[in-house]
Parts: sequence; structure tokens; C-alpha cells
Amino acid sequence: MRTALCGVFLFFLLSFAGVGGSDASSSPLKSKISSTAPALSPVPQKTIYLIKIDAPITPVVAEYIIKSIDTASEARAEAIIIQLDTPGGLVDSMREIVKKMISADVPVIVYVGPAGARAASAGVFITLAANIAAMAPSTHMGAAHPVQMEGKMDKTMETKAVNDLAAMARGLADRRGKNARWAEEAVRKSVSITETEAIANNVIDLVSPDLPSLIKAINGKTVDLVIGKKTLQTEGAVIVEIAMGFRYRLLELISNPNIAYILMILGFYGLYFELANPGAVFPGVAGAICLILAFYALHTLPINYAGLMLIILGVGLFIAEAFITSHGVLGAGGTLAMLLGSVMLIDSSAPLLRISWAVIVPVVAMSALLFIITVTVAIRSQREKADTGREGLINMQADAKTDILRDGQVFVHGEYWSAWSDEPIGKGEKVKIVSLEGLKLKVKRIP
Repeated sequence: MRTALCGVFLFFLLSFAGVGGSDASSSPLKSKISSTAPALSPVPQKTIYLIKIDAPITPVVAEYIIKSIDTASEARAEAIIIQLDTPGGLVDSMREIVKKMISADVPVIVYVGPAGARAASAGVFITLAANIAAMAPSTHMGAAHPVQMEGKMDKTMETKAVNDLAAMARGLADRRGKNARWAEEAVRKSVSITETEAIANNVIDLVSPDLPSLIKAINGKTVDLVIGKKTLQTEGAVIVEIAMGFRYRLLELISNPNIAYILMILGFYGLYFELANPGAVFPGVAGAICLILAFYALHTLPINYAGLMLIILGVGLFIAEAFITSHGVLGAGGTLAMLLGSVMLIDSSAPLLRISWAVIVPVVAMSALLFIITVTVAIRSQREKADTGREGLINMQADAKTDILRDGQVFVHGEYWSAWSDEPIGKGEKVKIVSLEGLKLKVKRIP
């Protein structure tokens, strides 16, 4: 019964997380639209769809933006606004978003806001790719120089990456009629720019203090789409926000490097406790769930596989210590391997992609503590005298129930045992059990 319940729990959790795939028609994104937006066809009045991005650009965020653009297109919305505040993110995810924005048949407006927001690194490309780019007061964008996500780049590889992204930035700026020179310098020199400098240097189209003023300002503007030119008619349009549903929130949460790391460690130790206590079921099921979620999250992150293998080796050595007496060698090796693997797991200069030392140190310390407790209990149990079975009879006292020499009987532990001795022992004397040979005890007289 417990196994069945755990299986059902696993099924529903993976269904929500999207690990095993999901039907787009039943996603939380679609549910949000159908519950808050007008019917897709016909559209009773003009609608503008809105999504808010306040996170690093990851595969989860990319999927959310792409599906939101598709939803706005299917609804024949007047436009979709991406309110952006991001420190940057993964180049591959950024490229997917940019490709979707360029090929969209609905106007895509990027609004860097609210006040204090930024569009850094990958956010620069997303802003440049917009049909209309706007910024709120006290915001900035720039610093798009690439950083290596999987170890250190040599000079040649860095030059190639910079040239590739600089060409992409120039191309986007030229396509949207923006300042291509600044776009290239944002990549090559990591320059940043405020909203007033951006409007003065033709990097963005306008500065708006809030969304209502932005919608009013873009009314009547003409943009180029893949299907031709379109003049925006935003006056009186209804704003429909596509909220990030439970599925995306969950995936965004577990895609955090610290959460992914903790899930992976919990998964390994769930399996460890299941192996140490066969039949417990719950540790094994919970561990399997944590591992599946962790591996999904690691798939969305730039991991170093050498670090991952070191962590797996460390856990393997801990498990081996529970079954093999190594006097602490395996446990010490496991602690060192886990520490090195944790540091190496995500080797990136981007702070948002690194595992915090505040997470690594407690996890490794708790693992080492678990190892110490395991070894201590094992050593203590080896040193304690056995009190059951054959070994438990040795050195115990017994009563001679008959005369004993080559044969006789003793009474011990509430049982009668056949016994023999090298010396004559009289009935009723106290004897000590020397050894057990088959089912016959060898005893000697206690003086």
C-alpha cells in the first residue's frame, strides 16, 4: 500500500514538473489565459498580452516567453509586452527567445522596468530584438560580454565567442534601426547605458514611467513583422497578464543551482538509506523523485561533469563505508571527493550560476557527520560482546545438572545443554562455558 501511494505521488509531482513532458493545451499557461482573457476567436476588443520576467534567462524562462508569444499570436492580440528585469543568463536560451521574437507575427514590445530594473548581458539582445524597445526611468542596460559557463576559455575560444555575439548584436540593431555601434561595444567592451543615454543614442525607442503611458505612447506606431507592416492600435486595449503558473514556478525554483544541488544530495542519500534498510520504501521513493528533479534542473544548467562524477564517487564511498570496514579511509575519501565535486559542479564566473559556499559547507559537513556516526556505531558494535547466538554463550556461567566429564548436562539461559569437561565436575557446581562444539558445550569448573 505504501509503495502504491508513493508511486501515485511520484506520478503527480512529475506531471506538474513537466519532467515526463506535458500537453501544451493543458498547461498552467493556457489555463491562465482561458480564465482571464477573452475568447480567442472572435476577439470582442483589442487585447495586449503582458508577461513579467524578473529572473535570469534560463531554458524555463525561454519556454515561458516562447509559449506566451504563441498564445498572443493565436489570440490575434494587438501586441505582447515583455516587462524585463534580468541580470543575464544562458546564451542558448537567449538565442531561442530572439529567434521567436524575430519570427513572431505579433508585435513584441520589451519594456525594461519598473524603475531600478536592468537588462544586462542576455537581456541586451532580447531588448534589441524587440519591435519596440522601451525603458523606465532609473533603469539601465548593457554589459553583454560573454562569460564561459563551463570552465575557463582560452584566448582563441573567447575571441570566437565575442565575435559571434558582437555580430549578432549588430545584426539585431540594424534590423530594428538601432545604434549598431553601441550594440557591438556592449559585447566587446561591456559598456552599459542609462535610459536617458539610450534614447539619446538611438538604442531604444522611448522612455515610459509605467505601462499605461507606454501603451498610450505606442498607439499609432508602425512595426515590421514577418507578415508585413502593422500599425498598432492600442487605445482602449485590455491588458491581459499571462502569469507564470505553478509548473513554471516549480521548474524555475528547482533550476536554481543551490536547489538543484540540494535535491541531488537528498536523492543520493534517499537511495543510501534504502540500501542500508531494505524494505523501508519511503527513502528510496523520495530519493528517486529528488534525483529526477535534480537531473532535470542540472540539464538546464551548465554543469561540469567531472564535478558531478566526484560527487557520485563521494556518495559511493560513503555507502561502501557502511558495508566495508576500512577504518575511516573510505569515509575520508568520500568527504574529500564530495567537497571537490561540489566546488567544481558549476564552474562559472557568473554569480547567479554558482553554488553558494553557504550551501556547500553545511551539506559536506552533514555528510561527513553522517559518515562519522556510521563508523562510530560500527566500531562500537564490533567491540561489544555478543549477547545472542553461539558467541553469546562463551564465558557465561552455568549450573551442572549432572556429573560432568566426558558427558553431562548444564543449565544456561533457561535451556539444558549437553556438556563435557577435561576434569571431573560434580553435580550442582558452577561452571564456565569455554567453547561450543556442534551442539555440545565445553565447560570448566569455577573455583
